[in-house]
Amino acid sequence: MFQSTKLSVKTPDQENYILHDINASFVPRKLNAIVGPSGCGKTTLIQSLLKLIEAEGKVYYNASSVESPEQLSGHVGIVPQFSVAHSQLTISECLSFASQLNTLAPTKKEEKIQALLDQVGLFAHRSKLVQSLSGGQLRRLGLALELINNPDCLICDEVTSGLDPLSEDQIISLLKKLSDQNHKTFLCIIHNLAKLSDFDHITVLYEGYLIFQGDFATLLRWFNLSDPQKLYHCLSQKKPTLWANAWSQHSAMEAVPSTVKDDTPANKPKPSPSFFKQLTVLLHRRFKLLLRDTGYLWLLLALTFGFPTIVVIFALKGLPQIQTLSIERNGSFVEEMQNNLRYQIEATEIATQVTGIVMFQVILLTLMGANNGAREIAEERKIFEKERLNGLRSSAYGLSKLIFVGTIALFQGIWMTLFVKTVCQFPGSFLLQGIGLSLCCVSMSWICLGLSASLPSPEKASLLSIYLVGFQLPLSGIVLSLPDSLVWTLRPFINAYWSWAGYFLTMKEYKLYDAYRMNDQSWFPNVSTSLLVLIIQALLGAVLVFWGCKKGPRY
Repeated sequence: MFQSTKLSVKTPDQENYILHDINASFVPRKLNAIVGPSGCGKTTLIQSLLKLIEAEGKVYYNASSVESPEQLSGHVGIVPQFSVAHSQLTISECLSFASQLNTLAPTKKEEKIQALLDQVGLFAHRSKLVQSLSGGQLRRLGLALELINNPDCLICDEVTSGLDPLSEDQIISLLKKLSDQNHKTFLCIIHNLAKLSDFDHITVLYEGYLIFQGDFATLLRWFNLSDPQKLYHCLSQKKPTLWANAWSQHSAMEAVPSTVKDDTPANKPKPSPSFFKQLTVLLHRRFKLLLRDTGYLWLLLALTFGFPTIVVIFALKGLPQIQTLSIERNGSFVEEMQNNLRYQIEATEIATQVTGIVMFQVILLTLMGANNGAREIAEERKIFEKERLNGLRSSAYGLSKLIFVGTIALFQGIWMTLFVKTVCQFPGSFLLQGIGLSLCCVSMSWICLGLSASLPSPEKASLLSIYLVGFQLPLSGIVLSLPDSLVWTLRPFINAYWSWAGYFLTMKEYKLYDAYRMNDQSWFPNVSTSLLVLIIQALLGAVLVFWGCKKGPRY
């Protein structure tokens, strides 16, 4: 079971301590309560035991040193205050996906899920969507999602907070039953001191110090209490250091030989399903969620089919003139433009209109890309982190997101190309134009997905993605004139420029290109260079996704 020696945690600025030299041990196969006033370090203690945050000192589990959270995979489960599950799935679906992602035993899977639902009292509600569950039912679902992996220890973070008295009693009774019958160990952060008598072992923290560990009767004697609800009032009568010193001296006198050995082999994570199995399950779940989330689905369809329609509406007025310049060039056309000033002006205006329409397509695709990726990972970060602690590979999760978002972006780019080209009759290779616009949308989607994987909240990821898209047009150098030094400092990072240039260069053998180049002799990359830069940007986005999933915010 969990033990710690001299466990200390500093504040982010490294100037103060949140936890001070915690020497704690917890009783296996029993209910362990962790209590203390708000801000005393209860959650920090749990995070440090799980190695989710940096801490000084040592942590042991089953007498083995814990160096990373991966060592605890499959051995320890976390039950949050509110169930961390997708709201559009049913209870049965949540458990089924959890089982497929984290357990190797495929035999009698449905029977095991049904038995577990019956055990936690959710069998009658198995077809309900998560979003329709009550607070007590959400707590039961949280327990079931962890029990599906059959861990030895479950850490419950305020699972009874906010419940009515009856629901609170039912949850504690369920924990007691699981401990007694299934030999599970529970570490429970609780706030209701009136329920301490239901727990076998109690840990008290006060302003970052450990000041007591023992059973309920010992707690009453140590603090000279007749009513456990007066515990916090009692604590306020002394400084935390005095309480900590008194307990430290008492513990030294009562100390028993430690079971910890520095040379004990580390815990090995329980084996998980293969990478490919986890990938396919994640993709199946994500596409099912897309079809269930009708609000987002309608938004996605509106952007995918609405934006190309807007482009065509803006282009309608100039279509007849555009089509006159959409035939291949010949020598007389170039001479005519040079000798006829009025025709030269008109041709240049039409060419400028076409390049503007191309840029309009590109900017709308970058907007769709931001919508595809900005919130995709950050919005379900807690679900991912909890599943990662249970054995989900971050690489499988990251790749599933890249495939999902990339598939949507690929369709959006192809449809934009097909619809606008069909209506406007733009010249040039459909294949190259389709590849260019598809890469535009895919690369921006993956870059924003990388931001979503690396930032702690969907709001921050969305805001940064909006800024990224907003700067595409002015910093591309197509609409606004920028200093040469600034242009080529920024252009390698500007998705819109390379997408626009790659598309426009497919018209190089047509009059439109000549008309535009009469007044713009700046260097243009060739089509292959433009596509290569977009591919590099997409790959950088993919790297950011994998890095963010591996190193980003933990649970």
